[in-house]
Amino acid sequence: YPNPMDKNVLSVKITEEKRDESTGVIYRKRIAICQNVVPEILRKKSTLVILCWKKVSILKVPNIQLEEESWLNPRERNMAIRSHCLTWTQYASMKEESVFRESMENPNWTEFIQRGRISITGAGFLNCILETFASTFLRQGAQKGIRIMEMLLKEQCGAPVAE
Repeated sequence: YPNPMDKNVLSVKITEEKRDESTGVIYRKRIAICQNVVPEILRKKSTLVILCWKKVSILKVPNIQLEEESWLNPRERNMAIRSHCLTWTQYASMKEESVFRESMENPNWTEFIQRGRISITGAGFLNCILETFASTFLRQGAQKGIRIMEMLLKEQCGAPVAE
């Protein structure tokens, strides 16, 4: 990253990387800077009034930060990824967990399991709208990520892409 296939990811920095010599597991922690994709209309409507009646627009930031941790186990042929949003932590909780593992049906296949949770508070009646937007965007992002991964695998390995 950045990658022309996903223009929302502006940069990714590895902040920690280590290998457990006994298990072979490679641990990485990364910080991603992503473009804020919240529609402008929702950014304008998400203003909180705080002490001294000062208005603060909680969504009007150009970029958001995500922290991702991954555990790659080459021996067992699996990888787990956990990520969460570092921006808006006082108003929103967005967490995602993904697992890539060898399929029991065919060792040449990869099973991909992904779960996510979104909870937004402090935006009043907009909580539900923002949660729905975030859920839809993340679901579409996961599907886009799968397409990108399949395309890259096909380019690098010549492997057929499942239709």
